[in-house]
Amino acid sequence: MLLMASQLSIVFSLSLLPGIASAIDVFGGMEFSYLGKDGPDRWGMLEPKFAPCSIGKRQSPINIQRNLTVHNKLLKPLTRNYNSVNATLFNKGYSVGVRFEEYPGDLWINGKNYSLKQFHWHLPAEHQIEGQQFAAELHLVHQAAVDGSFAVIAALYQESNADPLICRIIEGLKHLGGENTTVPLGILNINELNRRSRKYYTYVGSLTTPPCSENVIWIILGKVMSISKEQIIALDIPLNSDCKKNARPCQPLNGREVDMYDELSC
Repeated sequence: MLLMASQLSIVFSLSLLPGIASAIDVFGGMEFSYLGKDGPDRWGMLEPKFAPCSIGKRQSPINIQRNLTVHNKLLKPLTRNYNSVNATLFNKGYSVGVRFEEYPGDLWINGKNYSLKQFHWHLPAEHQIEGQQFAAELHLVHQAAVDGSFAVIAALYQESNADPLICRIIEGLKHLGGENTTVPLGILNINELNRRSRKYYTYVGSLTTPPCSENVIWIILGKVMSISKEQIIALDIPLNSDCKKNARPCQPLNGREVDMYDELSC
């Protein structure tokens, strides 16, 4: 996948930004919520390292407006290679997800390798399309070994039929306790995540939880997946009471370009 030159210059400057190497800490040890005095509109004031949440100009999520996207003919199909490996279900209080005990595979962007680190869900979805908020959103979080930069693939869900991937972890969800608990899943089949994506949107944004570090490559898949009501409830039950709706509000574009890849239009 190719990004515009302006986007590349932003992404390659990651290693020069203070604190970006520690941004992986977003997966634990942070005190914030989605309600009240620790909610999203106050994240930037909770700790100095959370400042980008308030003053950053390339924040995520965003509302994607199709008439403002750029059909970028330089973009290529996503190159992903994921494997079925030992995995662990985790509850961070503000999100439920899966991490890997072995190397699960990677994503290639502009010749740069990003390893899949974990995936987690937000209820409801964070990114919107034409102002529509979907039932849930899956984030596949990747990190480059060369500079610690992030690339996140996001998949949106509508409430309908059960999602096969969540079906494989549903028993684990039933046994998952409160914040900072885990459940071993054994070998988890994630092969369907390798499916070819005929359409996606991409832009440069941020982590959607504190410290809201910027210069994250976002890829939002065009195909909307389905999730059942029962699965939504199962993902919601383990979350802290003030994180039940763990979707950060959409952030201003501030002049950023959102590119679109569409296989049928190439």
